[in-house]
Amino acid sequence: MKTILFDLDGTLCDSEPGIAASLQVAFEAQGYPIPSASTIRRLIGPPFAEGLPSIGVGQEDVDAVISSYREHYQQIGAFLGKVYPGIHELLSALQAKGVVLGVATSKPEASAHPILDYFDLSRYFMIRAGATLDDSRSKKVDVIAHALNATPQSFDAERSNVIMIGDRHHDVEGAAAHGIACVGVTWGYGSAKELSRAGAVTVVDTVAALGVYLNRWLNGQ
Repeated sequence: MKTILFDLDGTLCDSEPGIAASLQVAFEAQGYPIPSASTIRRLIGPPFAEGLPSIGVGQEDVDAVISSYREHYQQIGAFLGKVYPGIHELLSALQAKGVVLGVATSKPEASAHPILDYFDLSRYFMIRAGATLDDSRSKKVDVIAHALNATPQSFDAERSNVIMIGDRHHDVEGAAAHGIACVGVTWGYGSAKELSRAGAVTVVDTVAALGVYLNRWLNGQ
């Protein structure tokens, strides 16, 4: 049985509008200037606890910014995004083939699960793994471990039967730590250069191209 794990932000959904709106509220609430659109875009993907200090948020203010962000995001921001065109069709086709589908996101499950429900994506996924609110599980490598533990096969199953799909180097590196290949997608928030440098097995530019690659992988090609 083969398993495909998908990242959420930048892979299944364009979450940038909601994340940007909630970050703007959080920065204003904590007295920081609102970051540029390009700066906000760089923050999407990895845990905010890692990204916020890199753009000038004092370490002593990180928790407060994240708290303000989550309050707005869970009520409003989470539902301002959209599913990328073709994703529903791809997931439906993979599900019909009997593939085990999962989500492995660094977004807290408290936010990720309502998003999957709201955009009618939950029905495709046997596995919905995300971070914890207390950051005890936040890095992508730990989220993927959590997802693997939820798969029908054991954690020590043949890793060639599992593949990760993501848009940032964290997805590629997190998968590699478990001996899993990762397909990079460029419609999200990372670049082809970033994904290739991280070691993506291939990089695709469209959902259709991803479908072609996954069909070949499922057929052992």
